This record gives sequence, C-alpha cells and structure tokens, in this order.
Amino acid sequence: MRKITMWFLATIAAVVLLFSYRTSTGPDSSPSAETVGGAGAAGVENGPGAAADPRTSRGTVARSGSTTVADGPAVQTKRGRVQVQAHISGGRITDITPLTVPSTNNRDREINKYAVPKLRAEALAAQSAQIDAVSGATLTSGGYTKSLQAALDSAQFTAKP
Repeated sequence: MRKITMWFLATIAAVVLLFSYRTSTGPDSSPSAETVGGAGAAGVENGPGAAADPRTSRGTVARSGSTTVADGPAVQTKRGRVQVQAHISGGRITDITPLTVPSTNNRDREINKYAVPKLRAEALAAQSAQIDAVSGATLTSGGYTKSLQAALDSAQFTAKP
C-alpha cells in the first residue's frame, strides 16, 4: 500500500511540473521589441512611459528639398512595439523602413520576417496606410498601419488618386 501511495504522489508531482513548465525561449515572458538595423533609431521610444497611442504621439519629421522622412510613433501591441519610418519624395511614398518590430521569441521573428516585407509592398502599392492585414500577423499589421498612418499624418502626406 505504501508503494502505491508513493507512486501516486510522484505521478501527481510529475503532472504538476509538466503543466507549470514555461515554453518561452526568451529571458522572460514579457513582450519586447527589437530595433531593426542594430542601433537605436532616432525617435524610437523604448522606456516604460513611452507613448503608444499614435493619435496623441507624433513622430519626427525631417525635410530635405523634396524628400521627407517621417518616423511614426512606437505603437504598443500585445506582442511588442511596432514603429516604421516613411520616406516621401515627389508626392509619393518611396520607401517604408521598420524601425522596431516584436521579437520576443523565434516565432515573432519568423512571423515578422514574412509579414513586414509584405506590409511594406502593399503600402507602397496603395500609397497609403489603408492596407489589409497579413494573415498570421494581425497584431503586427495593426501596429504597422497605425505607426505608418501617424508618420504620413505628421508629414502632411495626402495620397494622390
């Protein structure tokens, strides 16, 4: 009887340990963001008090001749921060650079490796932030379009029909 009781308690302990095991590969399970390109970019807000609402936070705008570069605000999503930079020349969006994307774990990095170029291509084709979300990257897509729209608004960009 004693062996059966010990076996039963050991089985319960093993099951409890299995269910409490955390599968996150990162140092902690909190969302984080990766700055694209290595070094921190100008206008990237990373602190705990960083603005996350693109309606109340403006990015930076730099003008040089007919070229305008506008940073959108860092938009906090459930998976991490998303921030983009829009390059405008001759009344057209010529490039969109992701400054910060979620990178909590390998899954986030894989999703963004696929989704961010697709979002960029769609926004350049549409010449606006009014684009469809990428399937499987809904949160990143939402943050991307909010940051891009805020960048375009701060650059006073209006799409030509």
